[in-house]
Amino acid sequence: MASQVTFIGAGNMASAIFGGMIDSGYPATAITATSPDEQRLETLAADYGIHTATDNAAAVAEADVVVLAVKPQMMHDVCAGLRDAIQARRPLIVSVAAGLTAETLDEWLGGGLAVVRCMPNTPSLVGAGASGLFANARVSDAQRELATTLLEAVGLVEWVDDEALLEAVTAVSGSGPAYFFLIFEALEEAGQRLGLPAETARRLALQTGLGAATMAQRSDVEPARLRQNVMSPGGTTERAIHCLEDGGLRALFAEATEACAARAREMASELGKTPNR
Repeated sequence: MASQVTFIGAGNMASAIFGGMIDSGYPATAITATSPDEQRLETLAADYGIHTATDNAAAVAEADVVVLAVKPQMMHDVCAGLRDAIQARRPLIVSVAAGLTAETLDEWLGGGLAVVRCMPNTPSLVGAGASGLFANARVSDAQRELATTLLEAVGLVEWVDDEALLEAVTAVSGSGPAYFFLIFEALEEAGQRLGLPAETARRLALQTGLGAATMAQRSDVEPARLRQNVMSPGGTTERAIHCLEDGGLRALFAEATEACAARAREMASELGKTPNR
């Protein structure tokens, strides 16, 4: 019998996850999603066949897993409303909210809970995500497997043993799609400067990115070797790569990811403060 999974929040990320679960064979009847937007819930029920509710506490009463999928700024109030029902049921808590530590979430929900934090990324919305997961000490092996099942429905899952490493996950894959979008922009602009029509430059850049990623995933050769395989001595690619290297590309990526991780730490500190009442 499938575990009962309740999503608190029915936005794009939540619908991507439970949509992926259903596509992978998970029974829609074992999934519930909540939202104050009744029209949104009607649409989701019609599209996916899941249960829906506007009452968060009632929706978790029979849940084995509760996925917290609301904005971090809303999380304290949401947890306050769930606290009694969560303590009565004591389900696995899975959070996809950035910046809020497992300890903070556990405290806001009354303590003593199994909590998994997940850092997904936006390609999860098209089933091509990359998610980093961390489990606190109360999470059982079976619960880890269940969390893996949930997030593998939208892409790759990697577990980290140190929660602080989720900041590195944020810097590499959480924010990473934007880095590649910037590269696509730059290649498109460069192609136009060389005379290509804008649409042609864009299609070539996007397909090249997709092709390179697919080739790297399917190969047992490391990316450095794949790069070298394209670089004929004295050829066009070698000259281009030397320009990028001489321009400090690696140092820029190091600086950018360090800045991203630092901001993640700052956000965790800011968001983890219990609001004054």
